[in-house]
Amino acid sequence: MSPAMRRFGIWSLLVLPLLAVLGWSFWPQTLQVEAATVARGPLRVEVSDEGRTRVRESYQVSAPVAGRLLRVEKHAGDPVVGGKTIVADLLPTAPGFLDIRSRAQGEAALQSAIAARGVAQSLLDRAKAELAFATSDLTRSRNLAQSKAISQVNLEKAELAYKDAVTQLATAQSYLQAKTFDLQSARAQLMDPDSAAARQRASLPLMAPVSGQVLRVLHENEAVVAAGTPIMEIGDPRDLEVVVELISEDAAKVHEGDAATIADWGGPGVLAARVRRIEPSGFTKVSALGVEEQRVNILLDFSEPRQQLQNIADGYRVTAHIAIWQAPAVLRVPASAMFRSGDGWAVFKIAAGRARLTPIDVGRGNDSFAEVRHGLVAGDRVILHPSDRIRDGVAVRS
Repeated sequence: MSPAMRRFGIWSLLVLPLLAVLGWSFWPQTLQVEAATVARGPLRVEVSDEGRTRVRESYQVSAPVAGRLLRVEKHAGDPVVGGKTIVADLLPTAPGFLDIRSRAQGEAALQSAIAARGVAQSLLDRAKAELAFATSDLTRSRNLAQSKAISQVNLEKAELAYKDAVTQLATAQSYLQAKTFDLQSARAQLMDPDSAAARQRASLPLMAPVSGQVLRVLHENEAVVAAGTPIMEIGDPRDLEVVVELISEDAAKVHEGDAATIADWGGPGVLAARVRRIEPSGFTKVSALGVEEQRVNILLDFSEPRQQLQNIADGYRVTAHIAIWQAPAVLRVPASAMFRSGDGWAVFKIAAGRARLTPIDVGRGNDSFAEVRHGLVAGDRVILHPSDRIRDGVAVRS
């Protein structure tokens, strides 16, 4: 063999494997993909958000007057009977200490009240004397009138004087009573906190307004409280509802009577519920990211029997899923197979071992599935989670 042939053979042994490797590298490969079948099935569209449980009707016991609240002996969970159980005791506020000026003014007012009462007593005594005289004069006039000794006019004057004396006596009695009350008020202004009358003030018992249980004690220790200070909340812990603060855009899709499920409540499974009320007014709430959102309270009632709610109570955090649309059987495609294509949606359908870009028209959907109106039929296979390696016409296998 000539040297040229030998060199050609050596180079062939070196180049041919390299060409084979390069050819294999650039040869189109069949991609392994995850696929799912388009089929008919139930579809449920929901709006979800966190909510909390609360007692439907809770009652707050507060101090009716300012005073010293004795230590509350009731605790959360204690049963109470409406109108019978005393939940707290309140001592009306004792009078405060007087400074020198206030005491001097009070003592002067007391002396003035004493003098005024004396004047009223004198007026009453005079009115009694005038009534006695008018009574005797009327008696004499009637006797003389029977014997025609006086005229009818004089008799009528005697009767008028008697009626006037009776009225003056009633006025004097009322005036004396008013001045007596003024005297008592003036004496009360000088009452010290350590006086016997202040120490003997009776406590004011606070009754439970309804039957149920103490939900929470808001003011337990003994203290001086102002009128209207909340002391405790009472209600029936078995009568629960769920409050969900939905974004106004989602709340507009909800209707009274919509079915709902309650999840993440701490127990197994989910609890059935139903929308009872959509509050007519929204409110502004700042999210954890500092964004102002308009929210609306949605009230849900549990559809479960009460014995199923023994492990859930007032103030629990839950997740509410409210169904705004559902259908028993629609053509649906997995949401993970869809992606945006232009202004619409598309999927990669597997046809004859190759991926085919297929535009679709979708309707309603949730996080898992979407309703297919056009573009696919039952039994079509679509690629889930398509990567950037998937192109129209690429060979695939599932």
